[in-house]
Amino acid sequence: MRLSTVLATAAATTTTALVGSIASQDTNSRWYRKLRKPGFQPPAVAFPIVWTALYADIAVTSAAAIDEYTEADDDTGRRNYIAALATNLVLNASWSWVFFKWHRLMPATVVAALLAASTADLTRRTAAANPAAGAALAPYSAWTAFATLLTGRIAQLNR
Repeated sequence: MRLSTVLATAAATTTTALVGSIASQDTNSRWYRKLRKPGFQPPAVAFPIVWTALYADIAVTSAAAIDEYTEADDDTGRRNYIAALATNLVLNASWSWVFFKWHRLMPATVVAALLAASTADLTRRTAAANPAAGAALAPYSAWTAFATLLTGRIAQLNR
């Protein structure tokens, strides 16, 4: 893996994490505490641990995929991958703003579903370039699918 590629994907995921965390500072707000939450919601301490691991995973696996496209002289595949990654990271950061900052539960469910679809596509693209990296990115797909279910259930409980 090229250092420059890892640094670029790490910068992109770190930016996503920072933008999302600015909006997520309201996790202890009165609004959030009053929300009814399903019994399958993980404890609050799990979220920063899981997301930190997932952001590192995204950075490394994406760098591996981008480098595979570069080494194969597949400029179109590389450009399309980078566009898919950028879309995914924008959706990722957007969810926190829609849910925590703007308190929009149904739109947050839609953003979560779009993120889950984008993540499945990114995982597929990663696996096409580098099967081991694709397998390593699979937990991100599972987590965003779970987040969609969780967000949807919170929206349903708090109509």
